[in-house]
Amino acid sequence: MNKTATTQYPVNSLIKERWSARAFSDKNISDELLNQFVEAASWAASSMNEQPWIYYVAHRGTEGFNQMLELLMPGNKAWAKDAAVLMISLAKKNFSNGNPNRHYMHDVGAANQNLMLEATANGVLGHLMGGFDVVKTKEVFNLEEELDPVVIIALGYPGNAEQLPAPFNEREAAPRMRKELSDILVRK
Repeated sequence: MNKTATTQYPVNSLIKERWSARAFSDKNISDELLNQFVEAASWAASSMNEQPWIYYVAHRGTEGFNQMLELLMPGNKAWAKDAAVLMISLAKKNFSNGNPNRHYMHDVGAANQNLMLEATANGVLGHLMGGFDVVKTKEVFNLEEELDPVVIIALGYPGNAEQLPAPFNEREAAPRMRKELSDILVRK
């Protein structure tokens, strides 16, 4: 399925090819490739070069994967079960000196985008999910107060929209849409 974005301007092809897939094949992702994705994330810009991100990673068929899957809301669980990998993206809320880092979510978002673009460059698609139980995540993984679960990421090689239950199969096949530039760009 070709979901390459149609843009008004000549946007980098890697950005146009990244999209939030829900249908995944049964092909596994190697640890080496996962390391490559996380290294790409590590090169994201961050306030004071603090790099406030941590990733918990689990392959399909492992206890960690099943724990992460159980944290998802039912709508996400219905298709994320087929991902090759689930990851929890965590953010450190404070700088290493103890002061609050008001940019920590932004910085982790930048790292997540680097990860997703590196995955896309290697034929792997992903889907970042905010639909999960944050409180239960902190309990299951015994997270210290300093760590904030940001998103759970499903990664995998592309599958077929037909394998998904409704309404996800229709969403998977639907064209990609974005707001008009005039809705998000304000010149002063």
